[in-house]
Amino acid sequence: MKFWAKAFRDNRMTADTVVEDLSADTRTHKVFGALETISYRFDIPRPIWLDSNIADFKRYSKVRFYADSFIEEVPFDYLEFMVLEEDMG
Repeated sequence: MKFWAKAFRDNRMTADTVVEDLSADTRTHKVFGALETISYRFDIPRPIWLDSNIADFKRYSKVRFYADSFIEEVPFDYLEFMVLEEDMG
């Protein structure tokens, strides 16, 4: 699976990164692992999954984490996290 994360401030992308996970882990483990990697790369805390985030991700394989999804202050307005490539198997 491949994931893409993009940070936006004032409607401009300020940072982005792609994470690839080729392991045999479950989809859920891959999602959480990718978010952990992204948090490390962006030097931010891991976001908290709210019910609305979970629903959006299940429906669209894409989610936006706003400031209320983070315990600490973050240097962007929102973080967009999406699945770029799904495993075929």
